[in-house]
Amino acid sequence: MKPVCLVMGAGAGIGGTVAKKFAREGYHAVLCRRSDEAGLEKLVSQIESDGGSASGYLMNAVEPDVIEDRIAQIEKDIGPIEVVIFNLGAQIGDRALADTSQKQFELGWRMATLALFRVAQCVCPLMVERGGGTILVTSATAAMRGNAGQHSHAAAMAGRRMLCQSLNAEFSPKGIHVAQIIVDGAVDAPDTLGKMLGPEKFAALRDSKGKENDGLILPEKVAETYWHLAQQHRSAWTHELDLRAHSDRPWWNH
Repeated sequence: MKPVCLVMGAGAGIGGTVAKKFAREGYHAVLCRRSDEAGLEKLVSQIESDGGSASGYLMNAVEPDVIEDRIAQIEKDIGPIEVVIFNLGAQIGDRALADTSQKQFELGWRMATLALFRVAQCVCPLMVERGGGTILVTSATAAMRGNAGQHSHAAAMAGRRMLCQSLNAEFSPKGIHVAQIIVDGAVDAPDTLGKMLGPEKFAALRDSKGKENDGLILPEKVAETYWHLAQQHRSAWTHELDLRAHSDRPWWNH
């Protein structure tokens, strides 16, 4: 039985690419995403054609019980979850305060913070019982700095960051490695940045900043960092790190 890497938010960018990396290294990758069944099936097929093993599930992580039921099913039918990649986005768009409803504001929190809390409540007791595990959480610039129009996103991602710190404080001494990766820049991902910008603007951005310019964060390189974090010895665990392209200014100087 292979160890399981559960990827929450397994799109074609960071989530799906990290899943491919862990599958190549011997894990069974369980890919979960909210929509696009064809895209999910494509990712699973790519992993299997490369010699790995994977399963894919459509699920809306803000719905009651869906996270808890899925984790229980994975543990029962597939195997023990050794690694969780929590990569759910929480971006509801650029909205002025007056244009942000309470429902929209709460949705960001439900995706970014409450969903992680629910995952942790399920997997942390199992990992403690087994003597260890890894939870790698994708974070964002908004966790470090709020901007106009980002009321929901900044509050939600900052909450995610503090939750990671609290989880680390409780569970690191019990053998669970909790690390958060602050993605401080634009990711070359067609189903996130590409959808936000639209195909023409995304193609233009790739031509001007991406490709050989290395001005967009490449998911394949991000996946290497996630793998490195999962392999760290507990005497030298990283809790928080940030990633950006060489040409971008960091969040604290921008």
